[in-house]
This record gives sequence, C-alpha cells and structure tokens, in this order.
Amino acid sequence: MENKKKALILLNMGGARNKNELKMFLTNMFNDENILTIKSSFIRKIVASLIVNKRLNEAWKNYELIGNCSPINPLTEKLVEKCNEKIKDFKTYQVMRYTPPFAKDVIENLKKDGIEEVLLLPLYPQYSTTTTKSSLEDFIKFAKNSFKIKSINDFYRNDKFNSCIVDEIQRIQDGKDDFNLIFSAHGLPQKIVDNGDPYEKQMIEHVQILSQKLKDKNINFKSINLAYQSKVGPLKWLEPSLEDMLKNFKGEKVIIYPLSFIVDNSETTFELDIEYRHISQDLGILDYKVCKCVNYNDNFIDAIKDIIDKN
Repeated sequence: MENKKKALILLNMGGARNKNELKMFLTNMFNDENILTIKSSFIRKIVASLIVNKRLNEAWKNYELIGNCSPINPLTEKLVEKCNEKIKDFKTYQVMRYTPPFAKDVIENLKKDGIEEVLLLPLYPQYSTTTTKSSLEDFIKFAKNSFKIKSINDFYRNDKFNSCIVDEIQRIQDGKDDFNLIFSAHGLPQKIVDNGDPYEKQMIEHVQILSQKLKDKNINFKSINLAYQSKVGPLKWLEPSLEDMLKNFKGEKVIIYPLSFIVDNSETTFELDIEYRHISQDLGILDYKVCKCVNYNDNFIDAIKDIIDKN
C-alpha cells in the first residue's frame, strides 16, 4: 500500500464555535439513539427538542465564561496537524459526531484524496456505547463500502498513553504528597451500564493501572479516587458524583484528572476548572488543581503510533 492511501480518522464528539452550533450540538446529541435510548425516532425527536429548548440558554451562559466557544476545535486541529507531521504512513483527518466536520463531509474528502484504507480511532480511551459505538456507527453508515475500514475500540491499557497521564499528574503535583487525586470521568445513566455497557468496568480498571504506575514512579497521594461528572436529568447515574466526592476533602488539597477525555473541552474548561472550582471553595477545600488533557502533547502522538502498531 502506498503512503497516504491510508487515513487515520480521529473521532470525537465535537463542540460549539458559537450559539448556533451549540444548538446543533445539543439537537444532534439528544437525537442520537445511543444517547437517548428511546426506540421511536419520532418520540425521541420530540423529547430532544424539549430538552434543547430547556437547556440552550443556560448552556450558552457557560460557554460565555470560556470565550464563547469550545476549546476542542482548535486543539483537535493542532492534534491532526501534529499527527500529519509525525505519523508518516497515514494521512490524518478529524470527524466530529455532533458539530462539523461531520463524517459525511470528511468521507467525500477521503474519496477525493484517493484514500483506500481507513483506521478509525475514537478519542475515548474507554469504550462506551454512548461515545465509541455512536461515533464508529456514524462513520461506517456514511462510508458504506467505500474503504477498507478497521477500528480501535479502546486504548486505556496502552502504556505510552498512560505515561502521558502520569507525566501531567506529576507536573501538577510537583512533588507535594499532601494532595488527594480524583480521576473525574464523564458520567453515564446507570441503566446503560446495567444493559451491558463496559464503560464503568474499564474506568475502574484504568484507575487501577494508573494508581500502580504512579506508585511505581513514587508519586504519592493521600488518596486516589474515581468520581463521575456531568449528570443531567432525573435518572440514576454512576456514582459517586464528583460533587459528593469533593465533600470528603474539606480542609484538604485536591488534584483532578479528566480521565474520559483526550482533548480539553467545555466539560473540562468550564465544568472542572470553573464550576467545580467554585464548589470546592464553598466546601472549604484548601487547594484545587485541574490537570490538562493530553491534547496534542508530543508524547501522545508517540502513544497514537504505538496504539496503531498494536492493532
């Protein structure tokens, strides 16, 4: 196979560049049958519309606090650029699930570029039907039989990737062992996990892997914990919630690592860095630090190469 006949496609959720795109993001997300698991598409569309109308203005206020746009877009563009510089056998593209660039448009570009083989890499380290499955199905639906397609379902066990996470935690911890570490993961409704989604199990295993890696490097914490963020609606979600977890650390110091995200987005820059920071202050937490995602770190590009080589 000649160079550049193969494409590496980085799949992610997307993020709004303006208020119209925020409406688009919410509309597309709540119409996704993997997210809102209502069998009737007609009823799902009605419920989605009600949720979007209820949430749009409040959600936009949050975006106004982070510069009126999600950081996921420029950061992903930089990641694609670096992959194209450093990963020689593939031409790298990005596809977002709920905002542009959409799969159907990128697929047209792949055809124009003469791409024959595609490797799909969802930028979700742990597999979930709500993220990985949704993004893979979306791409495959529009690609039909245009390419030979392979996909990577998860990569949370990859050692080079985990070294990137440990390096960032070490940078933030800065040799001080009086912090409590909380790995914060995006929450899921409990019923999705009960129906067989492996996300929670993989998340728990990932924390165990990282805890051992931190210990091996003599990076010590008063405690290492897992909590879940971003709950919406009345359903029971995975527990403990991040807010409940933070209540354990009044008068103590906390470091947060966003474990389900590869690229910083509104759920890290607003939720973790602004919203939960306020909550931590109200709870009397002495110091509250948030780690960056791996984003376009050079070591993460090396990890991507390793993930490709091992699949």
